Amino acid sequence: MIIAYCPSSSGLERREIDEGAPVPSTAVWLDLMAPTHTEQLAAEKLMGAEIPTREEIASIETSARLYDEPGAIVMTAVLPMAARLPDPELSSVIFVLSSKRLVTVRYGEPQSIKLVSRQIQTDTTLAHTGPAVFLALMERIIDRAADVMEEASSKYDEMSIKVFEEGITSGGSSLYNDAIKTQGRLGLQIAKMHDVCTSLSRLLLFLESHAKKVSLSDDQIQSCRSFGRDIHSIKEHGDALDNKLSFLLDATIGLVNLEQNQIIKVFSVLGVIFLPPTLIASIYGMNFINMPELQWKLGFVFSIALMGGSIALTYLFLRWKRLL
Repeated sequence: MIIAYCPSSSGLERREIDEGAPVPSTAVWLDLMAPTHTEQLAAEKLMGAEIPTREEIASIETSARLYDEPGAIVMTAVLPMAARLPDPELSSVIFVLSSKRLVTVRYGEPQSIKLVSRQIQTDTTLAHTGPAVFLALMERIIDRAADVMEEASSKYDEMSIKVFEEGITSGGSSLYNDAIKTQGRLGLQIAKMHDVCTSLSRLLLFLESHAKKVSLSDDQIQSCRSFGRDIHSIKEHGDALDNKLSFLLDATIGLVNLEQNQIIKVFSVLGVIFLPPTLIASIYGMNFINMPELQWKLGFVFSIALMGGSIALTYLFLRWKRLL
């Protein structure tokens, strides 16, 4: 499907182009959603540049996904389809940019493109050029990446309170499992957003180095640099959050291990306390004929008292050594 955005008095008018129908020559932005071969050829004819297919992008190295075409530059970025999901799916979006128009090729539904689509239809201040639309897309994508990082940070704070204030125990296994899963999901989300930021950072550097080819104004070049600084800040925030998540995961597991060690310690101490009376009982339980206290009337009471005294002495000794 081809969606063309053409200049109008209220902004850029959105038009859905049927397969085989001519593409408006006034289109500033062509958004190709899972295009057919015919649709891709129509976009290439209007753009004057070859547009790579999904298979071509997947087959080349990441470092080769930014290159020149006659009259345009081709850039591929990794964007999340739904960044706020626990496991956001990433998809490559192809940007073909010239001084006049922008072509995007995508095979998913990035939320940023939907938001920009609604924005430019009513924004009369936006210049009707490809670079202006592209920078509006970048601004929205970066804002969403920052929002996702902030939400992840908030979730981290909530989980920290649960771990350090409310406490995580092995007895509450469901809470413990939820804590581990939540931290794992946050880590996965941050890792994927880090990939997005890395992709965008390289893309903006490439665009700035080809500013003359796509006729970027000085203000637009400054915007590219500002976006690059924003992405760098988001990446640093993500790195710091990832380190804090590692610490929180270690703390969660450590608290449960500490609790389990305390339980093992109790059993160990009980074993030591009852070891002397067990030895005494074993001795008096032997069935030899010539045992000294075998016929003694107070033998049973004496053995019980001896076992009780050994328990008391062992307990006092452990208390003295501060093992209890």
